[in-house]
Amino acid sequence: MNKKQNGAAAPKRYESPALAILDVNLENGYASGVDKNAVNDMPYWDEWEEVKRKGDDNIKKWINDNMNYRSCVIVMVGEETANRKWVKYEIEKAWNDGKGVLGIYIHNLKDPVTGKCSQGKNPFSSFTIKKDNKSLADIVKCYNPNPNDAYNDIKDNLEKWVEEAIKIRNNY
Repeated sequence: MNKKQNGAAAPKRYESPALAILDVNLENGYASGVDKNAVNDMPYWDEWEEVKRKGDDNIKKWINDNMNYRSCVIVMVGEETANRKWVKYEIEKAWNDGKGVLGIYIHNLKDPVTGKCSQGKNPFSSFTIKKDNKSLADIVKCYNPNPNDAYNDIKDNLEKWVEEAIKIRNNY
């Protein structure tokens, strides 16, 4: 069923090996339809709000449960994504668990309230791989969709990007 979230239709659930981490303007349903054809079990906004109320241990369990049986994590990069505690946790956990990781900048997607936002900082740049002292941003790709057709660019390339992220992680 496609629940409503603050007036916006929630993404449908589909079968996929990827989990999207949506760090966007949830109050306005911003970017809610970005990957609805490719990503399974997208966290619902109301579910996230309930999880947050139960504290940090519950948040970690919820994130861990949502990452189970996934081979890739997609970080939807908004203006503040790189500063978010739980996004950082998700990135570190995904990488340490051997999952593919990729980012997609969402500044060219339309927010129904404010229009478009500014491009956020690469959230992978704050991580360093100990074995060779490389920044995770030098390994993990963060895609910047075509500003004239961002939704279709993401839809048309998402499967390829996920496969590439999994290969990168498997080879690193």
